[in-house]
Amino acid sequence: MDEAEHDVLAYRQFSAAHRRQLHSTNPLERLNGEVKKRTRVVGLFPSEESLMRLVTGVLIEISETWETGKIYLTLN
Repeated sequence: MDEAEHDVLAYRQFSAAHRRQLHSTNPLERLNGEVKKRTRVVGLFPSEESLMRLVTGVLIEISETWETGKIYLTLN
């Protein structure tokens, strides 16, 4: 535990607003909910590859939203 202290406390280098977001599992829950919502619409996939294409597309879309800083963490 002593050796990992720096890694465990690394989140404290962020601002207070970011620390609150880092402690939360809300982004992960939202991500899982969005994937579930999009896959339910299709229902039955013809192949594993088609499922992976859809999920990959959803993850890329969400990643781009996060990178632009529209939600969750901003660089300001």
